[in-house]
Amino acid sequence: MLAILSTHPIQYQVPLWQALAKTGSVPFEVWYLTAHGTEPSYDRQFDKSFAWDLDVLSGYPHRFLKVNSAVDVSSFSKLRIAERLAPLFREKEVSTLWVQGWNVLAYWQAVRQAHAAGVPVWLRGESNDLAITPTWRRPLKQLMLRQLFRRVETFLYIGEANRRFYTNYGVRPEQLSPAPYCVDNERFAAQADSVRPGREDIRRSWGIADDAFCVLFAGKFIDKKRPFDLLRALKDARLAQQGRPLHLLFVGSGELGQPLRSACRVVFDAETSNNVSTQVNDGGTLPRATFAGFLNQKEISRAYVAADCLVLPSDHLETWGLVVNEAMASGLPCVVSDACGCAEDLVTPINSNLVYPLGNTLALAGALLELMRQPPSIPALRTLANKFDIEVTVNTVTKLFHATGQPVMDVSLPAMLPRF
Repeated sequence: MLAILSTHPIQYQVPLWQALAKTGSVPFEVWYLTAHGTEPSYDRQFDKSFAWDLDVLSGYPHRFLKVNSAVDVSSFSKLRIAERLAPLFREKEVSTLWVQGWNVLAYWQAVRQAHAAGVPVWLRGESNDLAITPTWRRPLKQLMLRQLFRRVETFLYIGEANRRFYTNYGVRPEQLSPAPYCVDNERFAAQADSVRPGREDIRRSWGIADDAFCVLFAGKFIDKKRPFDLLRALKDARLAQQGRPLHLLFVGSGELGQPLRSACRVVFDAETSNNVSTQVNDGGTLPRATFAGFLNQKEISRAYVAADCLVLPSDHLETWGLVVNEAMASGLPCVVSDACGCAEDLVTPINSNLVYPLGNTLALAGALLELMRQPPSIPALRTLANKFDIEVTVNTVTKLFHATGQPVMDVSLPAMLPRF
């Protein structure tokens, strides 16, 4: 059996587990460390409590492992496994353990225990070679990751920058297999198509003029997302001369919410009691903006249909940017910074001019002008998005499991199991 270890039910991963279960090609079970996201819980970066509006626990086998008290899925040290895995490996006849990265201590524990028990490990992380690691951190990072990677048999890479990251750490080509980062493309396409006939009504309800070119920012209002780069880019005189009024559509929430509102002429705000902004009219010097609030997975398609493009200005901490997958599957073109992990895989093949240097707001404005002049078609966007589809990873997992799957090795108590 394939055991899949994940911190919690993640809305992007669950469709993969459901698809894998539907094929019946691989016996597996997902082992969760927490139930975060299955019921309302507080997210520090969104600065609000929420739960996903999808059923994230049906359609595939799963269980919850014992962990420490006072868990925090966003903290490395505050998520630890509180049980020995060897008995579970033996009980479930686990022949392979698949771990979703190394961002929490529990993942490191699991890899070490699997290695000690003779259970091969697969790893699917997000890191890429685009990030700039401070000089003082490099030796320690190299030491720790090389130790971890020596205990891993197969690396599932999510994109080209992620593949290069592994290669830079000495991972051999034969250890690498594609498992591209993806969303449920079929669901997002269907949702977008179902609401597209009401596009004008959606825009009007949010105060977006019929002739406006609407730019969407969707995500957490935090520093790494660099939303103010978008505001600065929209002040470029070239955009003012292109003949269409500009409108910003902000979807999400976070600590930068109030500063962003202060920098815009807000015409609609979902978080005010009457949805109409009370901001003083500045005479038109600030960009018109709508704040639609947090939109869950079944609601976000309204924003993808209402907008004319999505911009992801994030820095190197944006290891991928799955919002781009969602937008493209919905038929919405994207402009992204070159620091985003998805840039060369998803946006460059559409038009390399839609990828701009991080922080260069003049180039961002130029990319928007390029998009306004030559918008890609919905079929072209979806064709590329579908290359990053659940089916690709399902096929990879099936092939790997049946090529390398073997009866579980002896997991009787080894001489030394790591203690944490």
